[in-house]
Amino acid sequence: MTGAILFALLAFAAIAAVAQFGLPDWLPLPRSTFAEAQPDLVLDFPHNRQERRPLPNGSDFFNVSGTILNVGKERRAVPTLLIVLRNAHNRIVYSLEAAPPQAVLAPGESETINQAIIDAPKSARAAEIGWKPH
Repeated sequence: MTGAILFALLAFAAIAAVAQFGLPDWLPLPRSTFAEAQPDLVLDFPHNRQERRPLPNGSDFFNVSGTILNVGKERRAVPTLLIVLRNAHNRIVYSLEAAPPQAVLAPGESETINQAIIDAPKSARAAEIGWKPH
């Protein structure tokens, strides 16, 4: 009986810890790279506007460009973006958090995001943009 009570208390503590802090990073479970979609906020980052570009000094940078649009009827807070660069094997080689220029978008309002990533690895081939997970 004491063992069952101890097990129940440990199970409850584990459930509470996961609910409060999330799963531990060492647990080998697949995780989503990005947070869920935000109500009424649409990300538009076309692939043809994500590219490596040369600099006059001979080095290069990875340019990420697109828009965030509020398609709803209410003002919406704009969360932090997560920019992920992937190599030719679709592995993440770099990630960067980007705060939007405007914290809130009015209905129908949009904002343009242009992010130059100077220290992007040479292996970076494609960019994905989404909302930063909590």
